[in-house]
Amino acid sequence: MAQSPAKYKVVAFYTGKNDPAHISFVHEVDKWLTELAKDSCFEYESTNDWNRLNKDNLSGVDVVVFLDTRPDSLPNRLAFQNYMENGGAWLGFHFCAFALDGSTYPQNWDWYHETFLGSGQYKGNTWRPTTAIMNVENNSHPVTSDLPNNFVASPNEWYSWENDLRENPYIDILVSIDSSSFPLGTGPKKHEIWHDGYYPVVWTNRHFEMLYINMGHNDIDYESDTNKELSFTFNNAVQNKLIIDALFWLISCDSSSMR
Repeated sequence: MAQSPAKYKVVAFYTGKNDPAHISFVHEVDKWLTELAKDSCFEYESTNDWNRLNKDNLSGVDVVVFLDTRPDSLPNRLAFQNYMENGGAWLGFHFCAFALDGSTYPQNWDWYHETFLGSGQYKGNTWRPTTAIMNVENNSHPVTSDLPNNFVASPNEWYSWENDLRENPYIDILVSIDSSSFPLGTGPKKHEIWHDGYYPVVWTNRHFEMLYINMGHNDIDYESDTNKELSFTFNNAVQNKLIIDALFWLISCDSSSMR
């Protein structure tokens, strides 16, 4: 009997401690990826032990996923940088790109935020989490080639960045917020409602096998202190298609191989 082909290995790292909305997303995406892996060409595992982000453990990993945060220790950071500079692949969601001096997650990793992501520090966000209309900027890329020109994203807290990614020749912006979304956000603070501007949502860096997706913040009932989940990220077929095609592009596996 012929043996089944070896599956690609996808390992996700998370912290799962900062903000109920991020914790909600981590639980949701972890369950979603676990189910996705059952009928596809990859096996999936997740861990909140960032010390597993080391050279030995990464040697057999095809794709690393950051579900919420980033590694903090220097050995883990160097191991990840070495992995990416030597052909590794990475998929990151929402909060993993956050960095702000003076916060719990300061910009103290230039390679990651400036060279790898290209975005620099976090600059601002919309509030509350709301849907937004996405503009697919590159229909020829494998990640977006099967998407409509515009689609409505799940509710999310949308980020803006210190650096203008359009000025970085190595960054390919695949999806951005469409201007028809404005005004975006409900406040109550005025600066958390965007009325204009350019905001990339999904991008890659040509120097690496990587893709960042800004989605990853569910709406939560903070006001009544119940932390009840008011929205979910993966109740969205088009957005799910984007994430599936991103993952399969990174592992060089045809998504049509899903049973």
